[in-house]
Amino acid sequence: MEQQPYAPGGARVLVVDDDPTVSEVVSGYLDRAGYVVDRAGDGPDALARAAAHWPDLVVLDLMLPGMDGLEVCRRMRGQGPVPVIMLTARGDEDDRILGLEVGADDYVTKPFSPRELVLRVESVLRRSRPAQSSANRPDQPPATLRAGGLALDPAARRAVKGATELALTIREFDLLAFFMRHSGRVFSREDLMREVWGWDFGDLSTVTVHVRRLRGKVEDDPARPRLVQTVWGVGYRFDAGSEGEV
Repeated sequence: MEQQPYAPGGARVLVVDDDPTVSEVVSGYLDRAGYVVDRAGDGPDALARAAAHWPDLVVLDLMLPGMDGLEVCRRMRGQGPVPVIMLTARGDEDDRILGLEVGADDYVTKPFSPRELVLRVESVLRRSRPAQSSANRPDQPPATLRAGGLALDPAARRAVKGATELALTIREFDLLAFFMRHSGRVFSREDLMREVWGWDFGDLSTVTVHVRRLRGKVEDDPARPRLVQTVWGVGYRFDAGSEGEV
């Protein structure tokens, strides 16, 4: 799936890492890519800088002194929606899943390529601002998607279940929109990684965690999912059902 390069347009990125070398290298690459970069060396500093100038995206180290990246992510998400890319030196899958569980949109494991990180930043920001890509086509506004008791407005990035607005992360929103657009079709985790994340590579547990989180928000009983169903040995299918149409 070929995508056009993302134009930063002055997007502000907050880089949070207690390693000055990592922070400097990451900030330098992002600055050269056209982003406005703030830097913080620990959790309290990150929260203070975010409060002073709310970022468009946060690159957040998991292992910080005092207040770790998971707590920083939780507190930032408590203040408002913001895309988060976690940096971690740990190779354990449980640590990566913890980052995704608290709402991180992506993670990169150290050591990493700064160029790859910039591409990840571009990917997450592109998907958090889809309305910009259709700004030049006012005659073709994205249609509201309705299925299974859900209503999803792609332009406003707003999803509603009944009368309740859903608090979805960027990836959760994109995943739900993709499912609703392709109701009844089965997709493997590789398919979803490629179509929703835009990557031909990556840890497939990312998809598994996001499906689980999405079920927790859209299903009446996440333990017995009705909408996002598992097709064993294949992948997942969104099944709105005739009674669920709105």
